[in-house]
Amino acid sequence: MLGLNQKDTKFLLIVVALTLLTPFLTQPFAESSGLAQFNAGYPDLMQRFAIYGIFAIGFNILFGLTGYLSFGHAAFLGVGSYSAVWMMKLLTTNVIPGIILAIVVSGLFALLIGYVSLRRSGIYFSILTLALAQMSFNLAYSVLTPITNGETGLQLTLNDPRILGVTATPDGSIPATHLFGLEMKSSAQWEVFGHLFTFNVGYYFCAVMAIIAFYLSLRIFRSPFGMMLRAVKTNQTRMSYTGLNARPYTLAAFVISGMYAGLAGGLLASMDPLAGAERMQWTASGEVVIMTILGGAGTLMGPVLGAGFIKYFENIFSKINDGVLHGWFAFLPDGLEDFVVFLIHPFVGKGWHLTLGLLFMLVVTFLPGGLMEGGNRISRWYKNRRNKGTDTDEGTPHAPKSTPHVAE
Repeated sequence: MLGLNQKDTKFLLIVVALTLLTPFLTQPFAESSGLAQFNAGYPDLMQRFAIYGIFAIGFNILFGLTGYLSFGHAAFLGVGSYSAVWMMKLLTTNVIPGIILAIVVSGLFALLIGYVSLRRSGIYFSILTLALAQMSFNLAYSVLTPITNGETGLQLTLNDPRILGVTATPDGSIPATHLFGLEMKSSAQWEVFGHLFTFNVGYYFCAVMAIIAFYLSLRIFRSPFGMMLRAVKTNQTRMSYTGLNARPYTLAAFVISGMYAGLAGGLLASMDPLAGAERMQWTASGEVVIMTILGGAGTLMGPVLGAGFIKYFENIFSKINDGVLHGWFAFLPDGLEDFVVFLIHPFVGKGWHLTLGLLFMLVVTFLPGGLMEGGNRISRWYKNRRNKGTDTDEGTPHAPKSTPHVAE
C-alpha cells in the first residue's frame, strides 16, 4: 500500500489514527477536575504539536540519517514564515499558495547554505550553519527591515495590495487565513461527561500536512537514497574509497530538511499570519536539536515525540504559577503548604526550563536512544515476561542455553 510493506503500512495507519484522534487523547481530564491544568486539547497547542513535529521530522532526515548536526535550521523556519506572509499580503489569504512559496524559497535558501557549509564536516559544519543562521537573523532583524519589518515583525494589514480576495472584511477587520473558504481559526466543540473536546480546522489541516510529511520521511528512510545517507553517517571515508561522492547526497538531505522547515514555517504563518526574526534565532535551532535527541535521533517517531514533549512542557508547565500550586496543596497546614510551594516553585512557571533540562539530562544519561529507546525497552520487557509465562503454562523445560560463539 502506497509503496510500503505490510509492517510500515500498519505503522503509518497507527500514526494517522493517533494524529486524527489527538483532540481526544490530549483531553484526558474533565474541565471541573483539578488536573484539567494538564489538558492540552486546545487549538494553538495542538497545531504546534503538528507543526514542530514536521520541523523535527525534517531535521531528523539530516541529523538522524547523515549525522550532520546543524545549528542553523531555524533560518529556514523563519524564511518559510516570511515567504508565506508575503504571499498572503500580495496574492491571497488562502494558505495553499503561501505554503508552496514557503517550501520553494526555503529549499533554495537551504541549497545556498548547504553548498557553503557542507564543504566542512563535524563541528566545523555545525559552527558554519550557526554562523550563517545568525547572519540571517541579524539581516531580518535590522538590515532587511523593508522586507521583514524588523523588530515589529511582518503581518497582514488593511493596506495590503492583495490581488485575490478582499483587503478587509465588511466589518473593517483583516481577513482571516483560510483553506478555500474554511477559516483556520474555526472550531467546533463537543462536551461529553465533563470533557470539552475542540475540533479546529487549522489543527486538522496541520495534521494532514504532518501525516504527508511523515509518509515522505518513511519512504526516504526505506529508499536506496536513505541507505546512502546511512552509509555517510556510518563511515564516509570508507564510502569515498569505493568511488562514491557523498556530497551530493548530503546536500540533497540538507535541502530536503530545509524544505521541511520551510513547510513548518509556512504553517506557523498560516495559523497566525505573523513572521518575526525571533523564529530565526539560535535558540530555535537548538530547540529542534533537543526535540530530535530527546525523542530518538534516527528513528521515525522519535522526533515527533520529542517535539510534542517539549511543546507540552512549554505551554502547560509554564502556566503553573504560585496560585495554582496553592490551590493544589490547600489541604496542607499553612506552614507546610507554603514550604511545598516554595520547593516546587523553581521548577514550574518561568522555571519550566529547569524541569525540562533535568528530564533531558535523565533521558540522555539512562536512555541514549531517547524516548523511543525507553518504549522499546518496555516492549521487550513485556514480550519476555509474556513468553516466560507461556513457557511455564505449557510446561516447557528450561534447558540452559548453549554458549554463543565469540563472533556472535
